[in-house]
Amino acid sequence: MSTEFSLSAGGYTAVVTARAAALRVLQYQGRDLVVPFAAGEAIPDYRGIIAAPWPNRIADGTYRFDGTVHHLPVNEQDRGTSLHGLAFPLDWTLKESDAGSLTLTCTLGPSTGYPFALELSARYVLDDAGLHTRVTARNAGDAPAPYGVCPHPYLVAGSSPLDQWVLDFPADSFLEVTPDRLLPVGIVRVEGHAFDFRTPRSLGGTEIDHAFTGITFDDGLARLSLRDPAGTGVGMSWDESCPWLQIHTADKPAPLPNRLGLAVEPMTCPPDSFNSGTDLIRLEPGASHSASWTIYAL
Repeated sequence: MSTEFSLSAGGYTAVVTARAAALRVLQYQGRDLVVPFAAGEAIPDYRGIIAAPWPNRIADGTYRFDGTVHHLPVNEQDRGTSLHGLAFPLDWTLKESDAGSLTLTCTLGPSTGYPFALELSARYVLDDAGLHTRVTARNAGDAPAPYGVCPHPYLVAGSSPLDQWVLDFPADSFLEVTPDRLLPVGIVRVEGHAFDFRTPRSLGGTEIDHAFTGITFDDGLARLSLRDPAGTGVGMSWDESCPWLQIHTADKPAPLPNRLGLAVEPMTCPPDSFNSGTDLIRLEPGASHSASWTIYAL
């Protein structure tokens, strides 16, 4: 059973596990803001994890960096990809904590397909404005390292079905992907498309598992809102370190639980960026990179 840590402040409560530094529970006045999972349970569907040193997937687990081809373990067998990085199976170490904050750390690599050494830190702070997270990576090796990161929460607007939730986020384009492997094809404008949520509207039966970009940042932050017609809601904001946003309606075939929540994943880079190089972070030896986001009740 993984160790876990509880936070409480401003009407919010949160539980974070040592395994994957995952957000297991986030509630406001007893209402779930993310899809939780049970204590001691294996983390289902990557719920709440920190995906690093890459978000989303790498085709065939293979990429070239500085002239060398690397082969990662393929953990998404049906699509033949390496999914959501290498940090999620690891137990992170508690560095410091108090009633409303904690910092977890882990050392990543060198490992098969990723012969680089990173020191990762996840800082969680809970206050009246919600749960703030900052993930920092430092290259502890002697060679440049490719890097990307994202969180993986499934947001919950309220007790109504997901189809009735009203979604609003400021992205003008999305990344079309292959239907079988969800690998990038090209950028498409959302204008006139079912994926245009620049004006609030209900999700309906729309199925989404795509990365969005062309995001509008207001005073350095982008904001997404998700509202239940009953009047509750949840919001998420993130900084300009994440110019991409993966949205997934958590569609599952029967008899699996279907559309339990909306995965909202601010990403530093798009899927397969280790191959495309798009917005890929090149961490020089000794250099650090930070990304931050906040989840809050509406």
